[in-house]
Amino acid sequence: MRDAEPRTIHLTDYQPPAYRTKSVQLHFDIRDGETRVVSTLDVVRERAGALELDGQNLELESIKVDGELLSSNAYERTDSGLTVLDVGDAATLEIVTRIRPEQNTELEGLYKSSQMYCTQCEAEGFRNITYYQDRPDVLARFTTTVEADAARYPVLLSNGNCVAESVRDGRKSVTWEDPFPKPAYLFALVAGDLSHIEDRFITRSGREVTLRIYSEPHNIGQCDYAMDALKRSMRWDEEVFGREYDLDIFMIVAVEDFNMGAMENKGLNIFNTSCVLASADTATDLAYQRVEAVVAHEYFHNWSGNRVTCRDWFQLSLKEGFTVFRDAEFSSDMHSRTVKRIDDVKFLRSVQFAEDGGPLAHPVRPDSYIEISNFYTVTIYEKGAEVVRMYHTLLGAEAFRRGSDLYFDRHDGEAATTDDFLACMQEVTDVDLAQFQRWYEQAGTPVVALEQSFSGDTLTLTFRQSCPPTPGQPEKSPFLIPFALGLIGQDGEPLPLDGLADDAPGEVRGNTLVLHLRDDQTTVRFSGLAEQPVVSALRGFSAPVRLKMARSAEEQAFLARNDNDGFARWDALQALLVAEIERLMSGESVRPLVVEVFRTLVQQALSAEDAEQAALLATMLALPDEAYLFEQIAPVDVDAICDARNTLEQHLADALADDWRQLYDAKTSESAYVPTPAEMARRALRHIALRFRVAGATDGGDVERLLGAHLDRADNLTERRTAFELIAANALVSQDFRRTRAQEFYERYRNEALVVDAWFSAQAMSPVTSIANVQELARHSAFDARNPNKLRALYGVFAARNFRRFHALDGSGYEFLADRVIELNAQNPQMASRLTTELTRFRRYDAARQAIMRKALERIAAKENLSKDVFEVVTKSLS
Repeated sequence: MRDAEPRTIHLTDYQPPAYRTKSVQLHFDIRDGETRVVSTLDVVRERAGALELDGQNLELESIKVDGELLSSNAYERTDSGLTVLDVGDAATLEIVTRIRPEQNTELEGLYKSSQMYCTQCEAEGFRNITYYQDRPDVLARFTTTVEADAARYPVLLSNGNCVAESVRDGRKSVTWEDPFPKPAYLFALVAGDLSHIEDRFITRSGREVTLRIYSEPHNIGQCDYAMDALKRSMRWDEEVFGREYDLDIFMIVAVEDFNMGAMENKGLNIFNTSCVLASADTATDLAYQRVEAVVAHEYFHNWSGNRVTCRDWFQLSLKEGFTVFRDAEFSSDMHSRTVKRIDDVKFLRSVQFAEDGGPLAHPVRPDSYIEISNFYTVTIYEKGAEVVRMYHTLLGAEAFRRGSDLYFDRHDGEAATTDDFLACMQEVTDVDLAQFQRWYEQAGTPVVALEQSFSGDTLTLTFRQSCPPTPGQPEKSPFLIPFALGLIGQDGEPLPLDGLADDAPGEVRGNTLVLHLRDDQTTVRFSGLAEQPVVSALRGFSAPVRLKMARSAEEQAFLARNDNDGFARWDALQALLVAEIERLMSGESVRPLVVEVFRTLVQQALSAEDAEQAALLATMLALPDEAYLFEQIAPVDVDAICDARNTLEQHLADALADDWRQLYDAKTSESAYVPTPAEMARRALRHIALRFRVAGATDGGDVERLLGAHLDRADNLTERRTAFELIAANALVSQDFRRTRAQEFYERYRNEALVVDAWFSAQAMSPVTSIANVQELARHSAFDARNPNKLRALYGVFAARNFRRFHALDGSGYEFLADRVIELNAQNPQMASRLTTELTRFRRYDAARQAIMRKALERIAAKENLSKDVFEVVTKSLS
């Protein structure tokens, strides 16, 4: 364990700085082995106190105040920063530091990725570059000059607009000026020998903006789709949110070594290559959608994060939750709104609900942290987006737009808080939002229990809300929950709700009633009904809650066939399937009702011509995966859940064998690959049918012929990867066949780093892959433990997706992961911390696995010199 525990930072301790930096001039002199940074700061006093600057891993050369060189007794220096003792009311500081980007394995601050220099400054990376007020509430105007060898680094980029460029004595110098004040976490720099594609965008006010996407030359041919997504994002943000871009140029740079997905630095977004590159042969349908969504997300940050930023890191969801909501709306407009909603809810239930129910549960606005990088979580992002969506649901689209306009206009150029956002929304609505604050303050997933009764012509619904205890919050107050519901008649048609429940606390919108649940218990009555309807509950997943409602299998099947709300239709089927898997775990057999529901869906899929309908049917026909089931069935018996799911899959495969063959053939196309919604839906249906055909096979030779033929005919990565994953996971195929196909896949893509990542992942998640196999893959020449994408592809996927092997009762999976965390702790603390996640959820498993997982965590905790990142996650998990 560490000799001294790291300090906990509390929201209640927030104090504005004594000084504020108003402008910054930076000069980077990049040379092999060392970069010299000259930083000139104009600071002004705002309250009593000394000038405190953050800095770490820096070699200090000199400090001047108003041109005077300071002696060492004029400032106090520690491992985390320095304090200048006597600055006066205003001053100009010049600070010279030396850094070594080539040795920066943590990938925070300025570092070297392959032959390229780049930065990652969020959340606290800028302090690895120079001494500065590295906090989000200090906004300054940056002018940056980058100097490097002209031949090796012809492209020198930073934030803002380019204002000067020169070459002298083989050294190139470029100066960038950003006219908009920003915090240091939005600073960016790139230096390299890069290629780029270029386009332009005309804003609604008529301004021309130059658009460039940079990458290493061998990747530049895969950037066109990202450029198209960027242009669509810019137009959409103007039309839907009224937000126009504000600089003369917008740039994206693709980087292969990057801890995160992407970063919204003002005017110069830096992306993990996995979120930029896309071509038919190197990206799947899901990868295309991810590129589109992440490009949009980072662009939307120009307003929700850059022009209006967050006051402190406790407000992180102010920018991230809002922007995730914005990119989800964009993706919904580009593809199927219903399927996008379902995909988001599947992820929320599988991952965020698990976080809410574990030892690392925290509110959307946390009240303390040790290492802020640990709070880039699904609670901050995805649950934060759900909080914003609830504003939209409560207020309606028109009022929500007025509220967001008010927020942007009022706080432009400022560092705001979640309280500021709520206040803007409150100003544009009559709905009392005071209670809504609890969504920011209280951790955990609320539970809504719904009971119904029907008597005469009246349907009575009783709602009871509660929220389980979470660390530090044993008791919770009621939330304001927007709960959307509808009534479906026995003929399968939705009932009009006007006049049926006039006293209900909420608002009728079409055939949906949006209730405002504020109390522990709420009762709503619908009168004048000719017959008992079927309740369509939590339509559109109107709030991030767990719904507890007793339903018969017949009701669930009825809704799965008839509900006019696509999400509620899918949700009813999921409930039916989860219940069926629980029945199979108890030794019962599959009910004919389930088979008939799937038969109906397959027949609908065969005749579906509309892309939206086809996409929904593909989503409904996919069985819930193990990660989803682990959150629905408690306690988690890994082997029993996996066995029951396999039994259900095999039964549906056998019972509908002809249907799956017919669907597979009907959705086969000889047309060239295009990443359109209609074609993505067609491929998704074809692959669902393929998976069931493989599940129903009993002979390895049949599986080899089916998947081999599919793989050989494929003309795109979506088809190839689907077949390869099924080959890697199937126990019936011979080892020679599996090994040969794996080698063929690798040889085809050995020069495509992202597809090699997929190659690692397919094998890491396979139930036939042992620990020894994973160790062998880690010794492969293509695996680089310094590259975050490779770490995620192999170690991360093994822990998160290889359910049987990782959770083996001998504890070998847990021990293997603990070893990797210990190895990475010093090299890349962020990645080490994130890999620990699967171990932190030990309390949801059976007693035997709990004990082994806890022991693995204790072994990590016992190591000396733990990083703050790993220390916080492990100690909170064990406490």
